[in-house]
Amino acid sequence: MDVYEAVTTRRAVRGFTDEPVPREALERVLSAAAWSPSGSNLQSWNSYVVTGAPLAELKKRAGERVAARDSWDEREYEMYPTDLKSPYRERRSAFGHERYSALGIEREDWEARQRAASANWDCFGAPAALFCYIDRDLGRPQWADVGMYLQTVMLLLRAEGLHSCPQMAWSVYRKTVAEILSPPNGLILFCGMSIGYEEPAVGYARTGRAPLDETVTFVHG
Repeated sequence: MDVYEAVTTRRAVRGFTDEPVPREALERVLSAAAWSPSGSNLQSWNSYVVTGAPLAELKKRAGERVAARDSWDEREYEMYPTDLKSPYRERRSAFGHERYSALGIEREDWEARQRAASANWDCFGAPAALFCYIDRDLGRPQWADVGMYLQTVMLLLRAEGLHSCPQMAWSVYRKTVAEILSPPNGLILFCGMSIGYEEPAVGYARTGRAPLDETVTFVHG
């Protein structure tokens, strides 16, 4: 698979089979992803890969919190600005419409939307998950470095025939994740990532992208 194919076939998959992910494949991916760029080579990512019984226990505990309607953990960062301006507000709204329409869920059906969202904490059935932390003393440029690392991981997973779904949603159950992983206190959980083989029976809508001239300006010489 070439780089262009990896980029265009990568998407947030929300339905996985239970086929185990070979550890050798994960090691290849994460060893290569270590070459991701970072300012002054700080390598600000701290990743935990979870499979088997520990992942099953994490899913169980998260599911119990969902069922009990337990309050979310206090946020350590804001996922989106409170007042999201145009054009980002419209893009987010379009995504929500496409996502729930593909599941046959009406805009007003809040209960169904909540059930769909709760699948996050089962990793959409995936047999492997990655949780990425960053040191709380680092700044915005280092958070950007973590983003480049995660993108590299997702593209390399495609080269292995695997799919993924990055999930900031795990940050609101960060204390439950910490019960399983026991990360140092100095780290913030940025996101989880479900990893596995796609379940083709799960429907999806491929979200669109803005036209090039909306996001790119060419300054010609």
